[in-house]
Amino acid sequence: MAKDIFEKCYKRSRVDDAKDLGIYPYFHALESKQDTEVIMEGKRRIMLGSNNYLGLTTNPEVIEAGVKAYKEFGSGCSGSRFLNGTLSLHLELEAELAKFLEKEAVVTFSTGFQSNLGIISAIVGKSDYVIIDREAHASIYDGCKLSYGKTLRFRHNDMEDLEKQLQKVPDENGCLIVTDGVFSMGGDIADLPNICKLARKYNARVMVDDAHGLGVLGKGGRGTASYFGLEDEVDIYMGTFSKSLASLGGYMASSAKVAEYVKHVSRPFIFSASMPPASAAAALTALRILENDPSLVEKLQGNARYMRSALAQKNIRMRESNGEMIPIIPIYTYEEIKTLTIAKDLYDHGVYVNSSLPPATAPHECLLRTSLMASHSHELIDEAVGIIAEVLSNYQLEPEL
Repeated sequence: MAKDIFEKCYKRSRVDDAKDLGIYPYFHALESKQDTEVIMEGKRRIMLGSNNYLGLTTNPEVIEAGVKAYKEFGSGCSGSRFLNGTLSLHLELEAELAKFLEKEAVVTFSTGFQSNLGIISAIVGKSDYVIIDREAHASIYDGCKLSYGKTLRFRHNDMEDLEKQLQKVPDENGCLIVTDGVFSMGGDIADLPNICKLARKYNARVMVDDAHGLGVLGKGGRGTASYFGLEDEVDIYMGTFSKSLASLGGYMASSAKVAEYVKHVSRPFIFSASMPPASAAAALTALRILENDPSLVEKLQGNARYMRSALAQKNIRMRESNGEMIPIIPIYTYEEIKTLTIAKDLYDHGVYVNSSLPPATAPHECLLRTSLMASHSHELIDEAVGIIAEVLSNYQLEPEL
C-alpha cells in the first residue's frame, strides 16, 4: 500500500511555529493602492517592501491605459500568443521595448517567472550547459530544471569560480551563463564586465535577468548591461513588467533569430494564455513614461543613497553592496525567529518590510529587505528610518555562533 502523499502536508513546520508565536509574516491584506503609504489590515503602513521602483502603480496615465484596454479588448485573451492570444497591444509593446533596449526583438510572457522558465528551457538543450550564480533567482533555477541541459553553479559574483565551471564544459557543447543583473535579496550588482570577458574567452553566451535592473540602472533606466556599457556583449535580457513598469508580465530581448526560435520552441510560451490586455497597456504606458522622464531613475537612485546614509547615521548594519544607488537595502537581523519578531514589531509600528530567511539567505545571516520607490519623500524615509532605529534598539543583533 502506498504512503499517503499528503502526509508531508500535516507535519508540523516552521510556519506553524511562527503562527503560534504570532510572528507569521506573510499574506498581510493590502486595502489600498500599492504606494509609498498603504492601508494594510486597517492601518497606515509606510511601504518599504514593494518592487514598485518608479512608483507608477498609482500613476493616472497607467491606470487609465489599463481601463481603456479593458473596455476595448475585454478582460482577457482566452488563448496563448501562439494561437488566438496575440493582440496588437502585445506587438506594440514588444516593438517599443525592443527599441528602448536597443535589441532586435522582444518576446513577452505572461509573468516574469514564466519568462525565465520559457527562455532557459528553450535555449538549453540536452547537450548544452547552463552556468548560474548561486544567488540566482528561483525562476532561473526552475528554468534550468525544466531544460534538458546540465546545470553548473558558481559562487556568488566569484569570477575565479565561474572560470572553473566554464572549464568543465566540453568544446563540443553549448554553454549559457545566466546571472541576475541586480540581485533581489542582496541588492548588489553582477560583475558583468568580467562575466562577459570570460564568456568571450570560452565562447559562451550571456543572459541577464534584469527584473531589478530595468528602471533602476543604466542610461535612462535601460538596465545592468547599459550601466556597464555592455549592451552588445549580453545576448539575452530577461525582465518583468511587475516592478518598474507597474504591471504584470515578462519579456526577453535578443536578436531576431533567437527570439523567433524561442517563440516556436518554448513550452511555457506556447502553452500559456497571453498577457491580459490591461496589463499590456499599463506596461506600455509605464515604459513611455520612463522614456519621457528619465529623472524618475535619478530620483530613485537619490532616495537609495539618502536612505543608506540615514541608516548608517543610526549605526544600523546593512549588507554590503557594490551599488549605493540600488533601492534594495537589506538590514542584518541574523537569526530567523528574531528577524520575524522584528518584522512584526516594525509592522505594528507602521513600517512594512520583507523578511529574508534561509534558503534565501545563509544561516545566521537573515535580513530585513527594504526597498524604495522614486516617489518616497525624504520626510517619509526619515520617519521610517526613525521607527526602524527605535525598534532595533530593543534587540541584541549578533549572529549566533
